[in-house]
Amino acid sequence: MVNWLAKRWVSAALFMAVGFLLLGPAMAVSFAGFFVLIYLHLPIYMFHQVEEHAGDRFRHFTNVTLFRGVEALRPVDVIIVNLPVVWGVNLISFYAALLISPGLGLAAPYLMLVNAILHLVTTIRLRCYNPGLVTAIVLFLPLSLATLLLARQTPGVTIYHHVFALAIAVIIHALIMLQAARRARLLSAGAQG
Repeated sequence: MVNWLAKRWVSAALFMAVGFLLLGPAMAVSFAGFFVLIYLHLPIYMFHQVEEHAGDRFRHFTNVTLFRGVEALRPVDVIIVNLPVVWGVNLISFYAALLISPGLGLAAPYLMLVNAILHLVTTIRLRCYNPGLVTAIVLFLPLSLATLLLARQTPGVTIYHHVFALAIAVIIHALIMLQAARRARLLSAGAQG
């Protein structure tokens, strides 16, 4: 199942992103601007995933460049991070904002913003392109920042929502990095032993 998904999920993400964007005008006439922006995080994230993961680029870049050839990221890791985690956070954020409190939707823009910052930091640190950088700059930064600015004018959004959402985004990214580093250490220790 993992191999089947690994070969197909990026193409599926592109088609779904286009489909979700085509629903954008209907969303815009049905919901307030803040909710429309939260909704747009899912298809925009999917476009980013296409740049990042087409041809298994991000996994290859990470394993070769950041972990010196150790397979710290496996196809199953990429699938878990991108399908249930990224898509799940964006979907849950949209429904939580609509059904519970607008502030609960902030996990989507913070997840996007933290990801964009990490792409920029990686590029500055390594002085090279990393897969996903272009959409992080062109799509992630404007959408996440616009959403966070509009959140300031949205009733029901508090500083506590911002802190909670930022913490979720940082924890998710930290867990991904820690898991990859742990796997790399185990593989390196096994190769030496």
